[in-house]
Amino acid sequence: MARVELRQLRYFVAVAEELNFGRAAERLLIAGPSLSQQIKALERDLGLRLFDRDRRSVSLTQAGAALLPHTRELLERADDLKRQAGRLSGSQPVRLGYVNWLPPELSSRTAAVARVHVDAWVAPSHTQAARVAGGSLDLAVCWVRTEDLERLGLRSRLLGADRLYAVAKGGDSNDTPDVAARDTDVLIDDDITSWASWNEYAEQLTHAVGARAVRVSDGAITGPAYFDHVRRCTRPVLNSPKGQTAPLPPDLVRREIVAPKVYWTWSLVWRENEDRTAVLAVVDALCDGVGDLGIHAPDAWLPAGDPYANHG
Repeated sequence: MARVELRQLRYFVAVAEELNFGRAAERLLIAGPSLSQQIKALERDLGLRLFDRDRRSVSLTQAGAALLPHTRELLERADDLKRQAGRLSGSQPVRLGYVNWLPPELSSRTAAVARVHVDAWVAPSHTQAARVAGGSLDLAVCWVRTEDLERLGLRSRLLGADRLYAVAKGGDSNDTPDVAARDTDVLIDDDITSWASWNEYAEQLTHAVGARAVRVSDGAITGPAYFDHVRRCTRPVLNSPKGQTAPLPPDLVRREIVAPKVYWTWSLVWRENEDRTAVLAVVDALCDGVGDLGIHAPDAWLPAGDPYANHG
């Protein structure tokens, strides 16, 4: 069997978690055709088909699903080996994981205090928080609840916030009135592995403001399939943090959500017992001066359990 590269295994995990080559390529910061070629090369080297794919969908084969947990374990062990080597050499970087958003000017803000390595394994919030707790990351930018912090033995500081908006079928792009939160549709995906944090957030939102929950099973919280759902829905559809910067198709428009304004927070998390100066210095370098970001305005909404919901 030909040599299998760790890079290809990371690609396999990304596609397995996204079940969409386009989203996985965006997450890995590589071109879509290159990712597809690497997966095909991995399948050839392993002598197994890992995915069933056609023009509309991607799914794990039975072999792919069986190999996924072992691949994750192998990658964790490889990461641990690199950490141990870093300790022995005295030049271990601070490892930072994220979901899809990083603070601007990260390198310039941290260069004076530590060498920060942004981890290539982009994973959902709950996965990244667990990786920090388990020691394979030092820090992570993710969405967490107070109960997650307590359960995992983590601390957090506010790093960023997205005000979410809705996407609706077009019309005059200059005539896009605000929409009340209760008059939106909110997609909730059956895949709790990939969308656990989003689903928890979305469930709370629908109960709190009276928005309508729409159950989906195609991973369409973001990406082209999300836009297809918008076209099928009769009401504006809440856009997720992963879709904040995605350009809209010409037949769809953005509508601001009001009454209340809906916010999603990004936390920087680290272990409660963390005592390394470099890690704590990176926390201060990234979080000092962040400010309120609008999340404590009278007309702002945060889910119950958000670490910053009760801060005045």
